[in-house]
Amino acid sequence: MKNEGRTQFMKKILVTLIAALTAVTTIMGGASIQAAASFKDVPSNHWAKTSIDSAVSKGYFKGYSNGTFKPSASVTRSEFASLLARVSKADPNVDISNVFNDLSNHWSKKEVDRAVSLGFINPADYPNGFKPNTPITREEMAKWISSGLATADTDFKKALEDTKTTLVPVKESFSPGISEAKAPFISVVIGTGVMTGYPDNSFGMTKTTTRAEASVILLRIANMEGKKASSFSDLNEIRAVGATKSNLSQVTPFSTANDKTYAVISGKTKTLKNGAGKVVLHRTIYVNTTNWTNKKSVYAPFFISEENKDFYKEYTNVIPVFHEITIYPKAKKFSSDHIRTGLRTALSGQRITPSSLPEKYGYLTLPAYNSEQFFAKYSTSSGVKLWIKENIYVDRKGLVGMYYMDDGSALSLYNN
Repeated sequence: MKNEGRTQFMKKILVTLIAALTAVTTIMGGASIQAAASFKDVPSNHWAKTSIDSAVSKGYFKGYSNGTFKPSASVTRSEFASLLARVSKADPNVDISNVFNDLSNHWSKKEVDRAVSLGFINPADYPNGFKPNTPITREEMAKWISSGLATADTDFKKALEDTKTTLVPVKESFSPGISEAKAPFISVVIGTGVMTGYPDNSFGMTKTTTRAEASVILLRIANMEGKKASSFSDLNEIRAVGATKSNLSQVTPFSTANDKTYAVISGKTKTLKNGAGKVVLHRTIYVNTTNWTNKKSVYAPFFISEENKDFYKEYTNVIPVFHEITIYPKAKKFSSDHIRTGLRTALSGQRITPSSLPEKYGYLTLPAYNSEQFFAKYSTSSGVKLWIKENIYVDRKGLVGMYYMDDGSALSLYNN
């Protein structure tokens, strides 16, 4: 009887231990189990399945109690703020709380406060309340991410300053245009690859983001931990266009006399020698096409297309250069010929081809024909802003280009 009682006692202990171990395993492994399981609405061939599983396993995202993930659902402000709060490992310098009155009883209050403390969210942007259930736009998302990076690292803060007047490599830069207030935030997320454009090279400023897309973005942010802004080549190029008005040093072998940059001639006027008008240079973009399959420049898609392939594959010694200028016509019946005969510098240029590129991205170039009719629409006071092209040959040594403006400022290019 004693042995039987001891046996029953041991069985009870064993059952208790097994139950306890099971409970511990469930608690500790819950997130992994959820990530490993197949969400009913995320099939194995879903484009973001790997990212979704990874984001869930890391605790950034959570699935729903009914076994779904809702990959196509739009991410709200409160959700993205919570995601950023979770993915960031940083400790804020100051803990900020109770920022938004409309979050007093909201589930995301604590994480939104943390996102504010980490510099992702500027409360001044939401004077009428946070409105947590509002789907976040891609423009907002870019600002939050870039602001958080700048708060954590001075190199990213400098990147925001450098890109205020840059040409952001997205369709909207050409038409309708991106303001200086917004350009830095889009530049940083595009330059680091945290966010990318759509197939048509637009950014989609006012579009929203799905949970599937957000899972990809979060993993990219997590992978940036500890990296400097200067470690991203695309961002360096975008910064250079903002700070020096050209990407010359980033994508070409050329150099300038006395280490001058295009900034010394940007915004300057060049009067045509024939007195027919004036030209003002804004910025210059180089696209290195010497290796067609590996073109150098984040701006390549906007100025080079597959229709240019045969030419640049044959002439591998050519690097195309694209100038953004404003022409102020003065002469009656002003035409493209006035530009060619009135300029002795590279700014004379030629039209960008194929014509489908300017049409696709919404910028102007020199007309193929009827240039008198084209320029007749523009006055001496308002002018017309457009893009022109020139070619520089990399097999030529020494001086390969020279620009000189009315005020005496000049820039000389060399291939040493």
